[in-house]
Amino acid sequence: MKDLKKSAISKVVVLLACLVRPISKDYFWIMVKEKVRKTIKGFTLPELRKYFISEAEEPAFRAEQVFKWLYEDMVDNFEEMSNLSKSLREKLSENFNIDTLNYSTSETSPVSRTKKYIFETKDGHKVESVVIPEKKRTTLCISTQVGCPLDCKFCATGLMGYKKNLSAGEIFDQFKFASKDYTDSEITNIVYMGMGEPLLNFKETVKSLEIFAEELTTGINPRKITVSTAGIAPKIRELEETGLKVKLAFSLHSCFEEIRSSIMPINKKYSLKENIEALKGYAAKTKTRITFEYVMLDSINDRDADIKALVRLMSTIPSKLNIIPFNSLEHMNPSGLSGKLKSTSMERIQNFVEKLKEKNITVVLRNTQGDDIAAACGQLATKVQTI
Repeated sequence: MKDLKKSAISKVVVLLACLVRPISKDYFWIMVKEKVRKTIKGFTLPELRKYFISEAEEPAFRAEQVFKWLYEDMVDNFEEMSNLSKSLREKLSENFNIDTLNYSTSETSPVSRTKKYIFETKDGHKVESVVIPEKKRTTLCISTQVGCPLDCKFCATGLMGYKKNLSAGEIFDQFKFASKDYTDSEITNIVYMGMGEPLLNFKETVKSLEIFAEELTTGINPRKITVSTAGIAPKIRELEETGLKVKLAFSLHSCFEEIRSSIMPINKKYSLKENIEALKGYAAKTKTRITFEYVMLDSINDRDADIKALVRLMSTIPSKLNIIPFNSLEHMNPSGLSGKLKSTSMERIQNFVEKLKEKNITVVLRNTQGDDIAAACGQLATKVQTI
């Protein structure tokens, strides 16, 4: 009788949740027919220890065992966790799900071998990740949100608008799928530069970083993980205090407040000046070098005055500059300023880079990869969202 009452209450809760936040019909009936279970993927090691000691009444070492199965072996079900007793595996199966994403589709560039993945969350949203192969490394670009609320004028994700934050498990599972599927080379680096602003999903982003940072995980060195931000100054300072020491990439795109505000509205809330002070603190505390990202926009940020401003800025902080040709947003049919943006000519970009190098600025001209499959920098955006 007690179990029946709990089951009935669970179904009512699920129904009310669906009225508040619409989900797919199939997902609704799965939730109704089965016991509503938590998702264990996304639990950090301390969270697993707390569960096993306080709730499961199991020894603490069970946390390390399950953590390893989830994040190093990357199993899909509890039955594969062979060093756990059958009764414990059954208990975990009754209370938890493991996987958070379903594979939807993928596309590989015949030119660069860049591979774009599209995954679907359990509530029907699409999210994209990209594997970028290079001579000395293979980088996975992962997403932290579905869509993005920041509306940067040069970014396709911003044109989607904001849909939802991803959980730490959904962030990690992008790595799980890609690392198992991409066979050309082993993934060596991770960049949080996909869909969304990582620091606006701060809690789940940090949890995913903590998972990657554990020695029991994948062997990805935290120093080979880069988190990108459009400039959420308070969260940069908060990230500094976590002790994670991941690299930070800052979407700069202009050294002038007015211009930056016109192409990146978030600058009106957190000014470039405020962000630069936060970045200085982060670089000093973590002993890392800041990467400034700079998309070249014709007649907007490619003037001689911009070169001088970059030299002034970069002389004040340990940093390097990534110069990125603007990638077309035509696949999103943009309007307004986004529809008017054009890339600076390659001749001007090369001249821009050379003038910076003459001033002893560390600058890298990034080759465009994956633009033929809408997987290049600034192009990630799913055209269809199921809700």
